[in-house]
Amino acid sequence: MRKLLIHCCFGFYLVLSLLIFGLVTTAPAVAQTYSVSVVPQLTPVAIHKDWAPILEKLGAETGLTFELVVEPSIPAFEETLLEGTPDFAFMNPYHCIIAKRHKGYIPLLRDSANMLEGILVVRKDSAINSLGELNEQSVAFPAPNAFAASLLIRAQLAKNHVNIIPNYVKTHSNVYRSVLIGDAMAGGGVNNTFEREPADVRDQLRILYVTPQSAPHALEANPRIPKAVRNKVIASFIKLSKDPANAAFFDGIQIPKPVPADYSRDYKPLEVLGLDKFAVIGSQ
Repeated sequence: MRKLLIHCCFGFYLVLSLLIFGLVTTAPAVAQTYSVSVVPQLTPVAIHKDWAPILEKLGAETGLTFELVVEPSIPAFEETLLEGTPDFAFMNPYHCIIAKRHKGYIPLLRDSANMLEGILVVRKDSAINSLGELNEQSVAFPAPNAFAASLLIRAQLAKNHVNIIPNYVKTHSNVYRSVLIGDAMAGGGVNNTFEREPADVRDQLRILYVTPQSAPHALEANPRIPKAVRNKVIASFIKLSKDPANAAFFDGIQIPKPVPADYSRDYKPLEVLGLDKFAVIGSQ
């Protein structure tokens, strides 16, 4: 019995010594998982198709794990920004303003190849040829706070004293189809999503109005994310984008040529447009 106790004590102190001096390997630490929420301009299927491959590549490049989150609607996405839920989020320029204002989100990346333009479309065979002719007509929008697809267009209509009946249909894809089937006389979208529609949809629509250009959507980080992680994401994103094999993936997420984003340069100028009076903040 005494020998057994001696062996047990020896074994305990041997393991303790090995742990102290680092000679016993412990299980590898589980990689930190970060949520990435993408504004649902398109259907969940389309967003997963576009974003999942990029996030997988980004994870392999950074050694981190990224979990794609797609909310059921743009207002639901906005609620998560106001609560500061997502670690990273891809958002429109107006979202950049409210995310900065309410939770201090930090812009990381934006596209440098294409500026953002809002567009107002009608059926190709429509008799509507001017904004004034939309007075008292139904106009489809993705959501109240969609920046170029809704806020800029509604501001322009108000400036021209055109009263419309807004109809919010959740996604840009739904806007274009609402116009096609006659549920709305016109609809607001953006150049990037319109160009991604099937040819049989685009060919039946006509662009009636185009807004002034602005900086496009940004990938932003919650301020709780360490600066080292933010910098790693920026550097890895740009590095991956320079590989020709990844070109289609980056085009799919609307950031074909990512560059570092800067709030003061890219989004702060939009604060003076007075868009808050057209926005709906909070529960909708």
